[in-house]
Amino acid sequence: MRLSTITNYAYGATVALTLASGAVMLMASGAEEKERAAVEQRAVFDQMTAALVEDAYRLTEQARAYVITGDPSHIIAYRREKAALRSVEQRITHLRDRGASISELAALQQGLHWADALTDEQEAAIDAAGKGDRETARAIVFGDEYGRELDRVSAQIGKFQYMLDQRTENTVRQATEAARLWRLMSEIMMGATALLFLCVLYFILKQRILRPVVRLSDVVTRLAAQDYAVVPPDFPQVDEIGDMAQAIRIFRENGLERQRLEQERDADRITRDQLSRMTQRLQGCDSTGGLVEVVRRFAPEIAPGFAGRLYIHDTRRNMMVQACDWLSPRQSGEEFPPTACWALRRGQIHKPAGDLVDIPCEHLAEGAEVRTICIPLTAQGESIGLLYVEQPEDRTADQIGRTEKYLEMLAENIGLALANLRLRDALQQMAMADPLTGLANRRRFDAVFKELVVRAESALTPLACLMVDIDHFKRFNDTHGHDAGDAVLRAVGGVLDDALREKDCAFRLGGEEFVLLMPGFAQDQAIDRAIQVQQKLQELRVEHRGEELGPITASFGLAVFPDHGKAETLVRTADAALLRAKNQGRNQIVIATVRDAASHPA
Repeated sequence: MRLSTITNYAYGATVALTLASGAVMLMASGAEEKERAAVEQRAVFDQMTAALVEDAYRLTEQARAYVITGDPSHIIAYRREKAALRSVEQRITHLRDRGASISELAALQQGLHWADALTDEQEAAIDAAGKGDRETARAIVFGDEYGRELDRVSAQIGKFQYMLDQRTENTVRQATEAARLWRLMSEIMMGATALLFLCVLYFILKQRILRPVVRLSDVVTRLAAQDYAVVPPDFPQVDEIGDMAQAIRIFRENGLERQRLEQERDADRITRDQLSRMTQRLQGCDSTGGLVEVVRRFAPEIAPGFAGRLYIHDTRRNMMVQACDWLSPRQSGEEFPPTACWALRRGQIHKPAGDLVDIPCEHLAEGAEVRTICIPLTAQGESIGLLYVEQPEDRTADQIGRTEKYLEMLAENIGLALANLRLRDALQQMAMADPLTGLANRRRFDAVFKELVVRAESALTPLACLMVDIDHFKRFNDTHGHDAGDAVLRAVGGVLDDALREKDCAFRLGGEEFVLLMPGFAQDQAIDRAIQVQQKLQELRVEHRGEELGPITASFGLAVFPDHGKAETLVRTADAALLRAKNQGRNQIVIATVRDAASHPA
């Protein structure tokens, strides 16, 4: 029941009890008034009865005084008193008007008749006294019969008074009982009113209002301080307090939702900041290794709990090779062909499990139960890598959906950075490579040579340098044209490129002059490799426009650190040996001497 209804009922009951109590008090007051009226009536009757008795005795006294003294003044007084007496009916009229009953008036009327009868005897005594017969007069007014008559009058009037007393006592007793009863009922009603008031104070104000309001006040105070961990009390009753509790619960739920949204917004802002910082770091990377390290550090922060791997496409082997991993993924291997991943086949994100069941990728382990996401890294429509992640089990669909968006942004940034690195490497390769032979050019040679020199001198390891010059190259150009010369240069470049397992060790310095740098090669090893190259060149058969261009030979100059001097003068020492080889008839290998190193000081 609602508090307003309970309050109205309590108010109505209180008003009703108050009105009833007032009415009972009025009834009690009326009974007391009736009691007072009866007492006052008795006093009036006593006064009027005393006056009647006094009248009878006053006449008797005047008559007796005259009989005894013979004084005429007593006769005068007697006559005056007697003349003042009214008739019996007139004397009892006032009593009748005052409420005397018929039986009471009958008793009084009889007494008054007897009192009037005494006046005859009084007149007889006065006449006898007036005639001088005082003995007869005394005998009349002082005789036994006169005394009995006088006592009879007194007795009758006493009877009247007794009847009045009885009636008055009954009236007073009844009025007193009625007043006591009405007062008791009034007190009971006042007690009931007080009890009802106390019940209202305790059960409604304290139990239903004060205690719930105090608890709700504490909850509201904590909610105002954004302490949404507080649990509002449950008041299931359908009243204003219940409505307030329900409103507070709704407010708390809205606050929790708002707090959750703020947390998600803050987490989203933090994640976007991390993506921004990662993008800046990726843009600053000058190598694939640096890019991989950035991804390895930032990926677990951007997608917490999502284990994953970054694959980069190895174009030479046509394989997706793992560049890094984080949080120990279990379902995918370290390398696989691009055709083993549906994301790479379709060029879009692929999830084999989730709301829409799809085909699992072949690079996943057999019977894999972990949900996976494959996101291709593309550049200009070409797949250059793959971002692979495994979903944790304790994430909701909303959390996974938000993380997928971050992963897509992460993959986009990685793909863009990787494509930029590849483009820069390609441009750098173009800048550092000879466009005709595909070998590194003079610029690349200078950078590599400096690096190898520092490494050799610091580690005291050997470094060999083989200078190669094609014999009579001008003859190919003059006889067959520059296209034939270019074909010869390409063929010689291919032989030198295959001469060593290490890449970036064969260079074209310009024209028909080439060089091989062989780190870690001692003199004997370098000589053997130079002989192999010489034989490969002699075995070359180059055709141009269906015509064989003839044998190809070259002159070789070999210098080795530390056998032939300082590492930094190795090229000049080998060039001196090459010059001697050309002067000695070409198509031969000349090993440098200490003299060659001394003739080219640093």
